[in-house]
Amino acid sequence: MNVRQFQYFEDNLGYLVYGKEDAIAVDGGAVDEILFFIKSKGLKLKYVVNTHTHPDHTSGNKSLIDKTGAVFISVDTLIMNKEIKLEGEKITIFHTPGHSDDSIVFYFDNILLTGDTLLNGKAGRCFTGDLKGFLRSIKHVMTFPENTLIYGGHNYVEEYMETAINIEPDNEYIDDYIEKYDPSHVYSTLEEELKVNPSLRFNDKKMISILKSRDLPTETEYDCWSSIVRIV
Repeated sequence: MNVRQFQYFEDNLGYLVYGKEDAIAVDGGAVDEILFFIKSKGLKLKYVVNTHTHPDHTSGNKSLIDKTGAVFISVDTLIMNKEIKLEGEKITIFHTPGHSDDSIVFYFDNILLTGDTLLNGKAGRCFTGDLKGFLRSIKHVMTFPENTLIYGGHNYVEEYMETAINIEPDNEYIDDYIEKYDPSHVYSTLEEELKVNPSLRFNDKKMISILKSRDLPTETEYDCWSSIVRIV
C-alpha cells in the first residue's frame, strides 16, 4: 500500500492510502486535490474515514462521498471492527483516546497515521481532560517499532521544535530533526520522536532532571507526563 499526504486549511494534514486500484481517504479535507490525484492515478475511492470526529478532520467527508460514491465508515465502527481492508491488505485500527474520546490511529506497512493523538514534535492537546487515559494511549503508540513512520494530523513542527529547544537546549538530536523537516512532506520516525518529542520523554533521566529543576512533580511516571503537558 501507498500513502499520499495532503495539506489543507492552515496546518491540517490528511491522507490517501491506496493500492493498484482502490483508495481510502483519511481526514480528507483536501477534497479537490484528492479528487485530482485519484483521477490521475485511475483509482477508485472506496472508503472515507477519520482519525477522530473534530470538524476540521471531517470537513471533506460529504463532498468526497457525494462526488465519488465512496462508503463512509464511522470512527465508532472502526473502533469496533479494529481493522479495515484495502485490496485484501489489512490496516489495523487502535483506539487511542485522549485528544478526543474517539481518537484512533491506523497502522499498516510500518506506517502509523496518528491523527491528533501524536503530532510530529508533540502529543495533541488533551481535550478529554483524561490525562491518565491519554498517557495510556501515548504509551501504546510508543510500543511500535522505532522505524515506524509517524504521519500526524497537523503540521506544527517549527513551533514544537522551538518548544523542545526551550525545554532541552542541550538535546543534540533536535538540530537533526529540524534539518530533516520538509514542510511539503511532514513525517518522522518513532525513533526520532522518542529522542526529541517532549511528550514521549517522561521516563528520560535528563527530562526528569529538567522537570525537577522547575519544581514540577516527578514522583511517578504520571507525574512526569502531566508536568510535561503543563510546559508544552
